[in-house]
Amino acid sequence: MLGPVILAASRSDRMRRLVSAAPVTKPVVERFIAGESVDDAVPVVKHLTDRGLEVSLDVVGEDITTPEQSTAARDAYLQLIDHLEGLGLGERAEMSVKLSLFGQALPDGHELALANVRPVVEAAARIGTTVTLDAEDHTTLDSMFAIHQELRKDFPQTGCVIQAYLYRTEADARRLAASGSRVRIVKGAYKEPASVAFQKKAEIDKAYVRILKILMEGEGYPMIGSHDPRLIAITQELARRVGRKLEDYEFQMLYGIRGEEQTRLAAEGHRVRVYTAYGTDWYGYFMRRLAEKPANLRFFARSILTKG
Repeated sequence: MLGPVILAASRSDRMRRLVSAAPVTKPVVERFIAGESVDDAVPVVKHLTDRGLEVSLDVVGEDITTPEQSTAARDAYLQLIDHLEGLGLGERAEMSVKLSLFGQALPDGHELALANVRPVVEAAARIGTTVTLDAEDHTTLDSMFAIHQELRKDFPQTGCVIQAYLYRTEADARRLAASGSRVRIVKGAYKEPASVAFQKKAEIDKAYVRILKILMEGEGYPMIGSHDPRLIAITQELARRVGRKLEDYEFQMLYGIRGEEQTRLAAEGHRVRVYTAYGTDWYGYFMRRLAEKPANLRFFARSILTKG
């Protein structure tokens, strides 16, 4: 299986240099990344919202090494919020935040990440939107969930992400599926050991459906992060069974993947949110997109063969 190999490469400085230097990389990366700056990303947001879609924006970057970098990340999100407010797009675009970018892995990182993310959540609320805390590798989750719980005391609309491939996630879903909660479920895109996560696709898919049922039968607001037609159909069937209206859940898909399906679902009245990343530190995000789905890797390989 190539997925684990690509995930390992996502942490390799040597591979980062090779991929970043390849002439073919930039046009291929542009399929998944909405530019390197907020000025690049805003026209993409406008285009997506004009098509009836909503957006979750991620300023990419994870492996920071200094508190100053974490502060710069906070400021990048605040700049983004200012741009969205100026264009009147606040209610159509939320923010997705990786706490590692806000200093979570640094000394006293839990407190640092909370201090950095709070003003972003406050600013988002001011313009009528919210923030979702992304899930990262399993060692970070207790801290992420604790920060999520703390933020929800003042900003109950703050969302979080759970990953179906982790054994712990069913229990997390039962705890989170409460009134007022916003929970995005994804399969998971980090290289995790067999001691904490399912390794086979069939096992992950079954876990995803079990967790999806918990969320759909709960009292919160499920956000279904998947491009899988089967899981989309299962979501629609579960919604019918439990009596959820179209506005009581949403689908989320990645920028650059299955755009026609995004438009089709939105035309049917579903809320569809496009996870849209931008920024200069795109490498780790890009490699995980390749690892998630063989079609993405084939697209990259075909581009290298035809343009290299």
